[in-house]
Amino acid sequence: MSRSCISLLFQRGALKWHQTSTQNSGALMFVPAAGLKDFPHPPDYSNIILPERRRLKTVDKVPQLPSNQRPPKMPRRNYLMRGPELVHNKLQYGDFGIQALTGGRMRWGHYEVLRLGILRKFDESRMFAVWRIDPPWKPMTKKGQGHRMGGGKGSISHYVTPVRAGRIIIEVGGKCEFSDVKGFLSNLAHLMPFPARAVSKQMLEEERQQEIEKEERNVNPFSFEYCVKNNIYGCRANLSKYAMLWYGKYR
Repeated sequence: MSRSCISLLFQRGALKWHQTSTQNSGALMFVPAAGLKDFPHPPDYSNIILPERRRLKTVDKVPQLPSNQRPPKMPRRNYLMRGPELVHNKLQYGDFGIQALTGGRMRWGHYEVLRLGILRKFDESRMFAVWRIDPPWKPMTKKGQGHRMGGGKGSISHYVTPVRAGRIIIEVGGKCEFSDVKGFLSNLAHLMPFPARAVSKQMLEEERQQEIEKEERNVNPFSFEYCVKNNIYGCRANLSKYAMLWYGKYR
């Protein structure tokens, strides 16, 4: 311990001299007189404005259509679940949320699991939650059991919402910290039909910075992207169009 630090502790009364009762008379030792504790300042929430409606809205199970319009049928459109999400991949309204790690489809039941789970756990007096995905809009058709092949496309069974990797599903914000919401957000993320996780705005920003640093510090010129672009060893013949489009990061 340096002399300046010891003198500062004496000035604050944290240490004092005490003469020991050993054989060497006049020996001195340090005895702590009071604990010196430095607690962090509480977070400042003065700039946070809570909205009037803080709960998640109920979602329609079937999209509302005009009375004179027949519900349309659609093809599978699996490309709506492929690749990364380029628009809704950042937190806008709150500091925390649930992010999809891969593509998938969300049914109406998954919306209710999220809505009821957050309603039970979060503190409405100082928190709020917002949907970041559309209600179920894509019709999924299905034929009855034992039905013969042919006869046209089956009837509409249910509606889903396609989700891409990196999509923010819900956001939670307010006068709270990540430790307050991480528990129930992680539990709800495991109930999704695709891998998902609880994220914070700071976590997403750190991951983006790490990706930029990895690209800058990379000294190996033979990356996956370089091999695909230059067709090293004829690798394009064994790759799908999606691997050549996203360089193996997404399917």
